[in-house]
Amino acid sequence: MYRQRFGLHSHVFPQSACGNTFTETDRFAKIRKRFDRLARDPGLGVLTAEAGLGKTSAMRHLCMQLPRPDYQVVYICDTATSPLAFYRQLAQEFGLDAHHRRDQLWRDIKETILHLVDEKGTQPVIVCDEAQHLADGFLSDLAGFLNFTFDSRNPLVFWLVGQPGLRARLGMQMHAALDSRVATRLTLEPITTREEFSSFLQAGLEAAGATSNIVSEPAQELLFRASRGVPRRIAYLLREALYRCHEHNQNFLDDTTLEIVLDEEEPR
Repeated sequence: MYRQRFGLHSHVFPQSACGNTFTETDRFAKIRKRFDRLARDPGLGVLTAEAGLGKTSAMRHLCMQLPRPDYQVVYICDTATSPLAFYRQLAQEFGLDAHHRRDQLWRDIKETILHLVDEKGTQPVIVCDEAQHLADGFLSDLAGFLNFTFDSRNPLVFWLVGQPGLRARLGMQMHAALDSRVATRLTLEPITTREEFSSFLQAGLEAAGATSNIVSEPAQELLFRASRGVPRRIAYLLREALYRCHEHNQNFLDDTTLEIVLDEEEPR
């Protein structure tokens, strides 16, 4: 196993990254600040990014650090469905009967949210991933769902997480009511500078247990260019290259090995 060869206790940039295995860079500080602010002052948040930039990983990492039972996190990613089906999923996550009547679902879910906040002191946090697939009907409906007590309070943290098309849809006139409720907006971009890439790579290697540099400077440069600064792509290419190093009894990743990995890739 390549991890033993390089003295690693986990994969570098693992898909399940969270806590000590998650790589926090300087740019992540802004995301954490906005996330923490919304957790303290509930409302609607929107996080968008192209695929592979780490929006789901970032949200998982932050949600897992919320103290229990002060917070209850509900995660939903099955969004290519009807509004009724979405609310039924939400009801089930709160341990409620999934009625087939929308009005009953609304009432039950909203009463449960208020009970959690007012009686148990627990802040619900709903994360709706892949939100770019949500139907327009649901987005129009959501503005009303977030209206509690004559619109006098925000007892719920609700995150819409999705690809950039979500931003464009929220900007449409038909969703103006929902867009006006957005308390914080965040966008993740690819890593664009060599310095930031080096910091990201070093932090990832250290999080995986590396105690010395195992990637040459030319290999780092090639990885930066080949990955286009997309974290998922960085993780994939780095893991494939480290596997190849292990198979060929190499204790250091050089640019020649990485070039072979790139040449062997299936056409994209």
